[in-house]
Amino acid sequence: MKPLRILAVSGSLRARSSNAEVLRAATMLAPDEFLVTLYEGVGDLPHFNPDLDRPESVIPPVVADLRARIAAAHAVLISTPEYAHGVPGSLKNALDWLVSGPEIPGKPIAVLMTSRYSVHAPAALSEILRTMSARVVALEPGCVSLDGRRLAATQVLADPDLARVLRAALESLRAAHNDFVDEWPATTIAEARAAASEAPPSA
Repeated sequence: MKPLRILAVSGSLRARSSNAEVLRAATMLAPDEFLVTLYEGVGDLPHFNPDLDRPESVIPPVVADLRARIAAAHAVLISTPEYAHGVPGSLKNALDWLVSGPEIPGKPIAVLMTSRYSVHAPAALSEILRTMSARVVALEPGCVSLDGRRLAATQVLADPDLARVLRAALESLRAAHNDFVDEWPATTIAEARAAASEAPPSA
């Protein structure tokens, strides 16, 4: 059985972000079953401009790269901090670049937090993703609770409780992917994504 391809996206631009370290830990967990790749280009994306996202436009190469990575992934795992009870602007900007494309509709996407006190950002992010026609996967538990600890990826994996939460998140994404493939024939998936790509750009 081929490993499930998961693109991991951190909503933090900090060099030693807890969110990024948790996702790095996911890249090391069960590599024979899950091929998790950490996307590190969120901070390189230009500000979203609908004028650059029209059919006749040539989109920036970094945006084309993001879209290609999303398209190639079976599922997406996002870990993000909460800023002012909301989603970080850099992460929202990345999602804005994906609104008019065919990559997100039907894609299983899960949100994994690192603080149990972050409740507003996951709710807001889930609403954004549902609006984009993503298949939002509810995780239980939905938090790798670091309790303020600055752990490296290897330390996250060394903690049995944290590693168990990570494993459960990956398993949930695999189940969602398998269910989606079983429920929706390839032609239906293609039609849904084609419809999304033909939607008019926002004002």
